[in-house]
Amino acid sequence: MMSVRKILKKKAVEKTYDYLKENPQKNIPKIMRIIGKFDRTDTLAGQRKFVQSIMTDPDNVWYQFVMSLVQETDSGCVKTLLNNFIVNAALEGYSRQRRISKEQNCNVPWAILLDPTSACNLKCTGCWAAEYGHNLNLSYDDIDSIITQGKKLGIYFYIYTGGEPLVRRKDIIRLCRKHDDCIFLSFTNSTLIDEKFADEMLSVRNFVPAISVEGFEDATDSRRGKGTYESVTKAMRLLKERRLPFGISCCYTSRNTGTIGSEEYFDRMIEWGAKFCWFFHYMPVGKGAARELMPSPEQREFMYRQIRKFRRTKPLFTVDFQNDGEYVGGCVAGGRRYLHINAKGDVEPCVFIHYSNVNIHDCTLLDALKSPLFMAYHDSQPFNGNHLRPCPMLENPDSLRRMVKESGAINTDYQAEETSEELCGKCDDYAEKWKPVAERLWSESHSL
Repeated sequence: MMSVRKILKKKAVEKTYDYLKENPQKNIPKIMRIIGKFDRTDTLAGQRKFVQSIMTDPDNVWYQFVMSLVQETDSGCVKTLLNNFIVNAALEGYSRQRRISKEQNCNVPWAILLDPTSACNLKCTGCWAAEYGHNLNLSYDDIDSIITQGKKLGIYFYIYTGGEPLVRRKDIIRLCRKHDDCIFLSFTNSTLIDEKFADEMLSVRNFVPAISVEGFEDATDSRRGKGTYESVTKAMRLLKERRLPFGISCCYTSRNTGTIGSEEYFDRMIEWGAKFCWFFHYMPVGKGAARELMPSPEQREFMYRQIRKFRRTKPLFTVDFQNDGEYVGGCVAGGRRYLHINAKGDVEPCVFIHYSNVNIHDCTLLDALKSPLFMAYHDSQPFNGNHLRPCPMLENPDSLRRMVKESGAINTDYQAEETSEELCGKCDDYAEKWKPVAERLWSESHSL
């Protein structure tokens, strides 16, 4: 049952939404007073200051972004997501995470990534999931238990990966209904989104897809299969028609950086109706990894500069998973901000790091966070003082070699075991070539 305090916070969030939609410039002082009343520990002090600055300037791109979200998205979805994000994940959850982290002397994450299934209806070039087969699944009860345990630790944000998560769409909607105080996001190829599922999304209001697109039609179909681009754009039309929030997921590779870093592509994502985009650097994970897809240092710098440029000019929220380390203090894996649970139940520090000491079927979530590999992350982060070199695999491969060896973690790859030496060996040359570029960029950004 929801506490009186939570009910009051929920009503306050709903009133904030009404004020935003009615007259944001006039009502911003009222909005700040409402949030400040409940943010007694100043958890959101920086965010409140930022919101106040942008919402008094209609020419600011972030003002335009907020208003597009409010005006173009179903009001029930916005209110649900705001409540679950601000009240549950930020105000209630984050303070609980920090308290438990301090008491237990371990990382407690803000989000959990998990694979409902290893099954996928596509076979994309360079994707390890394509080799996993269709036989591994976390049961409904498994996922329900993970979420229930997570909420006790203050975690209200759950992200589905895979495989293709929507192979399990019935269970996903069922979990959204049961845990209506959480936010669920799913990385998906979107080919299984039809009118029925879109209507179910509208009924639960706390599920948001991040649709995988590699660029325009040629690039997407060349990696994901002929006809995929057409299916993806159809899915986005269904979501936009229902005023459902959704985003894009882009993996930048040696073959597509020029396209997905272009202004034309950013404008197209906004035209499709996307409200956010996650950009991922291609990782050479798995024995069958296509190393030639790893972007060059020049291509990575191009993405670094383009994403930052368009944050100032385009009403689209973007996350650059590899290059935004400077904003979050380096690596966010190992439970520092998130962890990953695969379809076998192996608890891994990162979706790209397939090594583990524990399985969720044999231990609690808190036990997993205190396991040897996770504690190695806890004790070693950040892996580099230059947060443009955050990863213990890609930019600091000796760190991952050491942690795997010292923790006794085993490889969790479903098909062919890959030792940490084999994986990190694919990154040594890349790390050396990226280092001088990262040092120059870091110097530039910190000399201003």
